Parts: sequence; C-alpha cells; structure tokens
Amino acid sequence: MPYEPVITKGIGQLDLTDVDVYRSEGGFEALERALTAMTPEHVVNEISASNLRGRGGAGFPTGRKWGFLPKDGRPRYLVCNCDEAEPGTFKDRMLLSATPFQLIEGMVLSAYAINAAKIFLYIRGEFLDGSRVFRRSLATAYERGFVGQRILGSHYSVDIAIHRGAGAYICGEETAMLESIEGKRGEPRLKPPFPAIAGLYGMPTVVNNVETLCYVPHIINRGATWFASIGPQRSPGPKIMSVSGHIQRPGNYEVPLGISAGELIELAGGLFPNRTLKAIQPGGGSSAAIFPEDLDTGIDFDSLAAKKTMLGSGGFVVMDDTTCMVRAALTLARFFETESCGQCTPCREGGQWVARLMRRLEAGEGSAPDIRVLETINQTITGTNLCPLGDSIMPFLGSVLRRYPQEFADHVAAARCPVGANAGVAVA
Repeated sequence: MPYEPVITKGIGQLDLTDVDVYRSEGGFEALERALTAMTPEHVVNEISASNLRGRGGAGFPTGRKWGFLPKDGRPRYLVCNCDEAEPGTFKDRMLLSATPFQLIEGMVLSAYAINAAKIFLYIRGEFLDGSRVFRRSLATAYERGFVGQRILGSHYSVDIAIHRGAGAYICGEETAMLESIEGKRGEPRLKPPFPAIAGLYGMPTVVNNVETLCYVPHIINRGATWFASIGPQRSPGPKIMSVSGHIQRPGNYEVPLGISAGELIELAGGLFPNRTLKAIQPGGGSSAAIFPEDLDTGIDFDSLAAKKTMLGSGGFVVMDDTTCMVRAALTLARFFETESCGQCTPCREGGQWVARLMRRLEAGEGSAPDIRVLETINQTITGTNLCPLGDSIMPFLGSVLRRYPQEFADHVAAARCPVGANAGVAVA
C-alpha cells in the first residue's frame, strides 16, 4: 500500500548526517516554532492530542506520561532509550546513525515540553558506529545553537549527555537503565515510586524511546490532527516495523499502524518460493506468535492485544514451514536465560529450567513430563517479577506449544526433529 514515510524519509537517498541537508528538508523548524510561539504546556497538549503511543514496547501514551511529572520545583530529566536489544528489532540503531539530527531535535523539543534540566541518551554498547556518528552530530548541533545555552536565542537551555551501556538486555527496562546511568549494576527497581516521581538521581524523570522522540518534531510541524488521522483511532500514526526471518526483502518498513500482517509480508517481498507461512512473531522476541489464519489482523497495539500478543518494539519475525518450532523456542529460551539479571527468583530459576527442558527436547532426550512442565510453568514465572523480562520467557513458547503440540511430542517419540535436519530458525 502506498504511504509517504515520515521519520525514515530520505534515509538511503540523502546524507541526513549533514546538518545542512537535514535543514533543507525542514529540520529544526519544529524546534524554532516551539521555542518562539509555543509554551511547554502547548507542546505537551499537542502531543497528548495526537495520542502518540510509545514506540519502545509498552505503547503508553506519551503526552500522558509527560503529564505525570510533579510540579514541585525539583530538576527534571529526560532519558532517551537507545538500548535496543529485543530479538528481531533493529530500527532505533538505524535512526541513531542515519538521521541523528532528527533525534536531537526530538529530544530537545521533548525536554522543552517537560522543562527538563538535562537530557541523557543511553546507547547500547554494541552501537559503536552509531555512537560515533551521533557524537559528531551533537558537536555540530552545539556549534549551530540547537543544543546548549539559550537555544536559538530563546530563554531555554539544555545539555545532552551520552551514556553508553555494556550490552545488557535488562538495561532496556527503564529503571535498570537509570541504575546503569548512575553507575550501579543494571537491575530493575521496585515500583512505586515510578521514574516520574523518583527517577534518575531521585529526580522526576521521563524515559522515551528513540522512535517515539523522532515523531515529536513532525507532530509539532504538521499538527496533532494529522498524526491522529493515520491508522486506528486508539493506535494512530506510523510505526517502523523491523521485518526479518523467512522473507524476501527483510528490512525496516515505516507503515501506518493498522496495516494487516499479510500486507506487511507482501510489502517485504513475500515468502520464498514454494514455502508456506507457519508463524509470525509480531512484536519481537517477547511476543506470542500469530499464525496463518491471522494474516488479516491489524498490526497495531489493540488488534494484536486482542490476539493475546503485542506490537512491542515492532520486531516482525516471519517463519515458514522449514522452521522447527522447538528449536526456535529454544533459541529464545537461551536468550532470556542468559539475559536475566538474576534479581528475581522466578525469572532466574524458571528461565534456566525452561532452557534446560528445551535443550533436552531439541536434542531428542526429552520426555512427556518435560512437555507437561512446559505447559504449566507459565503460572509460576509470569507476573511474579519486578520487570517484564520474566514475563517474556513464556509467550512465544506457550503459543507454539499450543499450536504445534505434535511437533513437540514427536521430538520425544521419535527422538528427533520432525521438520528435518535442515530446518530453518527464523528467530534472531
């Protein structure tokens, strides 16, 4: 379906790491407009009216999140989450390295809206090239007056600090990220208090995703009505979907929310010849799978929630009939086993047991009781931890176990994979 890109416009055609090129495409016009003609409250109201929902995974309304900050005179901080680590997701690293000035404009605009004293950009440690590009762009932004003291001649001043992580998946959780910035071990905090009340250094803090912040300048330029008119009423706007797996043209696709799963697959070139669809993970490694009968399902927050899965970070992983579901589930179980911070017993111990049982099944050494444990272990892992990592262990495994129980049983009965020795694995 034809659609004009918004935050990915020009990527691959223009050098948007050049500030003059970015300016020629309308860059920093929204920031100038906000600083000269809009109060911070006006900016917050515009974002609230647009119903921009967070693009990092939770899908919480951005304007409402900003509105939670107490008006008690304490310094406020804005933290930009660029610790993208969800299996199957690769959009934020593209925005960081391909259009850094758009991210800078979005951060400064958002900081102005919440009257933040400082901005912290948390970049995943592996994004070395992206962090280098961003550092150069940030230096240029300071030189041109888009960041720093009295921005563009206004009375607003704010600085941006870059903090590089060390590759811990858990630090994508916002309170673990705050702990990491403070120099502590990256472990989720007990909530409440929430970051809006006691976040970074105990001060009111907003944590927003890279993609979320990149949409802010466009909403200010084109209006909340424009954004809200795209896609479903409760899930408006465009969204970058990272499409991968058994697909002919994998990559990042910016599409209107509400596009069907089938349309997105077609946009990405479709399946390989002589293959049939087996499953899709629509929201990255933490999401439950949907299946061929769900191809008409809209790719948006509410439609996917109705299917008992989630949009998440937009990691759309396609799996065809060459995929061994036991091996695919094992791949994710190993990931969550490794990435657990170990703070919560159900996640730490449960994740290890799930991975251990899956290894036995995949190796042809499992038993029927192993499968029964996997069918019930969700009750003791999910909803019993400080953060969503523990809740991410079972959704995919549970969904494919329910849909393809015979495939799991065959691993026990035949002591081998029924899909074949050359089965593909579509999970990153």
